[in-house]
Amino acid sequence: MTITIREGGPADRPVMLGMLDSAVEWLVSQGRTRQWGTEPLSTKPTVVDSVAGYMARGTAYIAEVDGVPAATLILTDAPGDYLSHLPSPGEPEKYIHWLASDRRFKGQGAGAALLAHAAEVTRQAGGALLRVDCYAGDDGSLVAYYEANGFTPTQAYTAGPENDWPGQVLARRVS
Repeated sequence: MTITIREGGPADRPVMLGMLDSAVEWLVSQGRTRQWGTEPLSTKPTVVDSVAGYMARGTAYIAEVDGVPAATLILTDAPGDYLSHLPSPGEPEKYIHWLASDRRFKGQGAGAALLAHAAEVTRQAGGALLRVDCYAGDDGSLVAYYEANGFTPTQAYTAGPENDWPGQVLARRVS
């Protein structure tokens, strides 16, 4: 098995949305519907617009396993506006958005390879800080995943229409 990472472009948007849909399907099969709901994210205009917007402001990366797209993320210079109420880190950063994998490749290291690549891109750009935010509910396994990949929790937050969606910002020093 060979994992390669390439930059993604607008033509990859359907592949990326497909990975998000795969993640939702898996989460639903696990009874974990609070993170992203029960419907395919590709059917939600706000998500489609979010992916397109982050792609326009940053760089998408696709991890391929033996030439097949397996995981994706978008790297920008700032978090989303939904975190504008949190204090700034006070230094330049890179920020990860929409990390997802095609669940057929679960456990094969594509997501971890993307996170390592994002750290290296950040370091090469002269930055020292890579951040991400994620769903922090249920059993906390997503936060634990990022911790296992070198991130440390920094700020908890809540979001959603009723302010009841638990989130966690995590940071990783890369230099």
